[in-house]
Amino acid sequence: MDLSSSFHHIPLNDGNSIPVIGLGTYSEPYLTPKGACEKAVKFALDVGYRHIDGAFVYKNEHEVGKAIREKIAEGKLRREDIFYCGKLWVTHLLPKMVYPGLERTLKTLQLDYVDLFIIEMPIAFKPGDDPYPKDENGKYIYHSVDLCATWEALEACKDAGLVKSIGVSNFNRRQLELILSKPGLKYKPVSNQVECHPYFAQPKLLKFCQQHDIVIVAYSPLGTSRNPLWVNVATPALLEDSLLNSLGKKYNKTAAQIVLRFNVQRGVVVIPKSFNPERIQENFQIFDFCISEEDMKAIEALNKNIRFVELLMWSDHPEYPFHDEY
Repeated sequence: MDLSSSFHHIPLNDGNSIPVIGLGTYSEPYLTPKGACEKAVKFALDVGYRHIDGAFVYKNEHEVGKAIREKIAEGKLRREDIFYCGKLWVTHLLPKMVYPGLERTLKTLQLDYVDLFIIEMPIAFKPGDDPYPKDENGKYIYHSVDLCATWEALEACKDAGLVKSIGVSNFNRRQLELILSKPGLKYKPVSNQVECHPYFAQPKLLKFCQQHDIVIVAYSPLGTSRNPLWVNVATPALLEDSLLNSLGKKYNKTAAQIVLRFNVQRGVVVIPKSFNPERIQENFQIFDFCISEEDMKAIEALNKNIRFVELLMWSDHPEYPFHDEY
């Protein structure tokens, strides 16, 4: 069974489609060597990835754009073969800042449009160019916005042709319902990018999103980098799980490949981040096997409701999404 690479897409509710596996490009700006992201994106495109997930706030969109443009210039790919997701950061949620925020991303990428543009978090910070505004006491400066008005500004960007599809990230059910029940809604979110893996399988949110034709895109699908600044490192490491490793042996795959295949079989898109060529390649090799129904159930039973990426530093924000059950 070869569900080969670039053709494996999930339809979106606006008539477009999204490749089921993408390359995540999040990096710690001060720890990642210059050019590492560009190399990784080029390598991933050579391997067969067609979906690249990025964000202005990662400070490496110029490298992503350069990699994409060079691969197109080589004649190996057309722009329409590539699916790029960009993100609107929390300091640009005021409706009047949405269009300029997207234009800034396009200028950095040097591309004419992005395939998907999403609201990165439902929490607003003080508007402006400082991505993490703080007061004199070192406390984050929050802001309040009407997410429905922000969404309308995104709809206008789609109408203007700067973006093919629009979605959200880290929205809970209540925040999704706010958008879905908005009077005069023109376009539903096509996706909700959230943490999702066997220890945090998100069954309720997944069911809710599927009922509303919203695709879940899983970030940290293999666990996380375990950076203690923003990750709960007291949690067990996902890829050391004994069941996942025994299934890896059974299917002649790694625990990571089992985890990615598990989500893909549930209709969840995965965007594992790696700048390591061997890992990038390994993560993509999930189309030549299928996990049995029985083993899928066993993996589902691993769900511990453990969120690795808790973002507790913002848990006092009135719109912090993770207080709700889902």
